Amino acid sequence: MAALRRAADGGEEGAHVVGVQPDARAEGPVALHREARGYKIIPVNPKAAGGEILGEKAYASLAEIPFPVDIVNVYRRSEFLPDVARDFLKADARIFWAQLGLENLEAEEILRAGGCDDIVMNRCIKREHTRLILEQ
Repeated sequence: MAALRRAADGGEEGAHVVGVQPDARAEGPVALHREARGYKIIPVNPKAAGGEILGEKAYASLAEIPFPVDIVNVYRRSEFLPDVARDFLKADARIFWAQLGLENLEAEEILRAGGCDDIVMNRCIKREHTRLILEQ
């Protein structure tokens, strides 16, 4: 899967972590792993907008981020993925990544109808990154 390879390779302008909590619960280790690999983590959380999470400014939505990014790494329950997909299409973003355990057919249909073909669902970005590095 080409999107997996592009997402796992270095050089992305930013990896947005949608739904990251101020205390960085489950997403913290993955976000910190990505940051250690040279990715800039930009938290998206309406309740934390304007504040900081993991030392970065938090945004209320993807559409509010004023620069392009390559990966939108989603930590929202599956039923919220269609709304995240709609927000994704308003942003200057390339890869939609829903973490392990998260997938939604409606969200995929929204993304494809909006011209996004780089869609990954139900996969852990940290695990995939590690797997692809070991394959090299």
